[in-house]
Amino acid sequence: MRRNIFLFFLLLTCSAVSLAADKVERPRLVVGIVVDQMRWDYLYRYYDKFVDGGLKRLLNEGYSCDNTHYNYVPTVTAAGHASVYTGTTPAIHGIAGNNYHINGQSVYCVSDTTVQGVGSQGKAGQMSPRNMRVTNIGDQLRLATDFRSRVIGVALKDRASILPAGHTANAAYWFDTSIGGFITSTYYMKELPQWVKNFNRDNKVAEKENVRIKPKGLQLTTKMALAALNNERLGRQDDVCDMLCISYSSTDLVGHEYGTRGEKTDEIYLALDKELRQLFEALDSRIGKGKYLVFLTADHAGAHNAKFLNDNKLPGGQVPYFGKLKRMLNETLAPRMGGVNVVDDVMNEQIYLDYKAIEKAGLKACEVKQAVCAEMMKMPNIHYAVAVSDVMTAPIPAAIRDRIVMGNCPGRSGDIEIIPAPHYYDYRYDHGSSHSHWNPYDTHVPFLMMGWHVEHGATNKPVSITDVAATICAMLKIQMPSGCVGNPVF
Repeated sequence: MRRNIFLFFLLLTCSAVSLAADKVERPRLVVGIVVDQMRWDYLYRYYDKFVDGGLKRLLNEGYSCDNTHYNYVPTVTAAGHASVYTGTTPAIHGIAGNNYHINGQSVYCVSDTTVQGVGSQGKAGQMSPRNMRVTNIGDQLRLATDFRSRVIGVALKDRASILPAGHTANAAYWFDTSIGGFITSTYYMKELPQWVKNFNRDNKVAEKENVRIKPKGLQLTTKMALAALNNERLGRQDDVCDMLCISYSSTDLVGHEYGTRGEKTDEIYLALDKELRQLFEALDSRIGKGKYLVFLTADHAGAHNAKFLNDNKLPGGQVPYFGKLKRMLNETLAPRMGGVNVVDDVMNEQIYLDYKAIEKAGLKACEVKQAVCAEMMKMPNIHYAVAVSDVMTAPIPAAIRDRIVMGNCPGRSGDIEIIPAPHYYDYRYDHGSSHSHWNPYDTHVPFLMMGWHVEHGATNKPVSITDVAATICAMLKIQMPSGCVGNPVF
């Protein structure tokens, strides 16, 4: 009898050891970082000026995919953030731009009038991820752990916090200039946690102070992210992996205002480097070195300023008529279209047709598309204008064709895609920068990983932005997001 009891406890002990050995191993915390408008070559342009412990640490301790590109157009903020975390493109995740059409009406990517602001009474709080049609990394992590994992997004821009955090996030916080602090919406909660109220009280920004375009915007983002880390005790559960999604938005605003060169751009990236050092030191201290996984990328890159290019004998310039394109096309085409205005809208370098007017006038949509494309091709500095319905048979390079297909969401994107000549934008000529093109200057971004189970190294093998989510999900041993088309890097 005693022997049988001994054998029972021996088997029980062996089973417990076996179960412990079979337990899925994951880091305590995943930290996703998106730097708005960061070109890949900034890693090396500023390398000698970086402090130890920030971006230099990512390069020297982590793994760098040096040939990572966006695989669609338009390359803009909302689409980029959604693509990083979903592992797919606008054609599938539905975030077709910062603004696009739904049911013929222009909408903002995360606008949601069914919710109210929490911490703010204005429209700035009426936001949610409902327009995103698929799951993302955070959603899949929550599903894999029966929703025990905690996922939180932090950014100055609403879309940069909401889309990375996903549908099932515990919270997403973004900055509202009208209150000088961080807010959320009733999609996530009914009232701000006390720690957020305390944070806003202690870090209140004057309404007239534009922190979004200063290093202070980066500092505020890091402070808020660390406050979430501490107060929500992210990464403190031994058996569950949490996720913190951080987006640094100020770099984009500086790029738009000052371009890719100059004192202000240098200042913002060196300030970012110091913020990352502070973040990594805090993670080392509070989570433990080697117990968290960090990845860093960008939502798009950015073009050099046209005047800067021309001053250095390089091609580039403006397409200043883009702001007037709807009127110009309608005025030109109306006499041939029975007096009907066939162009409804122009955005994201796409033309939306007015199908109700076309049908009412008895016109053929295919002929209207051909006419619009022909007029666009007459305009200076336009390489291609192609109807999306005809793109698979149009005489355009495969690299451009594929990006149009991957970036076009039926019912949300435009009907005709415009491809300007390289470095030609509807933007200021003499200062500032923009983005949205298929070219490497807008698609080539960093993708670095560091920490848990990441060995030091680098690769120049082609990597698509859709591979980011696939890679992180593979490392965490969770299912890929529901629309994922990427492949793990490793």
